[in-house]
Amino acid sequence: MKSNLLHKRFFLFTIFSILGCASQLHKTGINLERYRSDLETKSIVIEDLEWKYTEKMGNGETLLVVHGFGGDKDHWTRFSRHLPKNIRVIAPDLPGFGESSKPEGFDYTQEAQSIRLQKFTESLGLKEFHLAGNSMGGGIAGIFAAKFPKQVKSLILFDNAGIKSPVPSEMQTILLSGKESPLLVKDKEDFDRLLRFTFVNPPYLPGFLKTYFAEKSVANRNWNAQILDQIRKEGYFLESQLSKIQAPCLTIWGKEDKVIHYSVMEVLQKKLKTKLETVLLENMGHAPMIEDPKLSAKLVQDWILNGTVK
Repeated sequence: MKSNLLHKRFFLFTIFSILGCASQLHKTGINLERYRSDLETKSIVIEDLEWKYTEKMGNGETLLVVHGFGGDKDHWTRFSRHLPKNIRVIAPDLPGFGESSKPEGFDYTQEAQSIRLQKFTESLGLKEFHLAGNSMGGGIAGIFAAKFPKQVKSLILFDNAGIKSPVPSEMQTILLSGKESPLLVKDKEDFDRLLRFTFVNPPYLPGFLKTYFAEKSVANRNWNAQILDQIRKEGYFLESQLSKIQAPCLTIWGKEDKVIHYSVMEVLQKKLKTKLETVLLENMGHAPMIEDPKLSAKLVQDWILNGTVK
């Protein structure tokens, strides 16, 4: 009898312990991913804004990477794992996203974020570095390269925003029809639809992480909608700045990107006055560094170390 009672108490204690830790599972999973990529989580306060970022130390070239709309620093975590150990990688959460400050009433346009990003680099003592960005982050990276050319050794754009594509994307067609942006998530089930829209082959996520990201996307829906509205009103600002970019540029695009059509690369070829290499990836969606981090890292590694991907 006493043995059965102890067994039941142990069983209940175990269940309550698991339930108590369930909310921490996603943090454990994310921290494990960062650990496997040799990334350390750090923070810095700049003009009353707290920036959270990850950093992989290295004594070679420095690579600053900028996430896209609705994303965060962990969009680059698996990508960083496949880069050579001597390449230093810094991945910030932009203000308004991830774990960084999210003040109300701020200007979250790509131009405003590029100026904040420069202050971030200044605070970290970064003088010259390679700069990469995806989607909105690519637009910010491009504007940064135009505004602060002496800091950027090379520019790497993954499916970047800020330029009007000659061929409308599926998302542009949806928006022109008056429908809501497919980047906004209504409920947990809608998160699966977003993954299918963004990727050809969505990256594997354990169930608890997928649930966490889905709930996070739903909770941030109204906030993200406000930022998206600002970016829309800003228009294609990067396109007007292309002639000011001095750094050599590598552009990587997923051919099946439904968010921004790869014909943007035609505009880059016409308007950039610096060296440009383009890579169009078959069977790939809007965020190659997430969908195929190993291939994306190899392309970036070759570019940084050799100045070419061919």
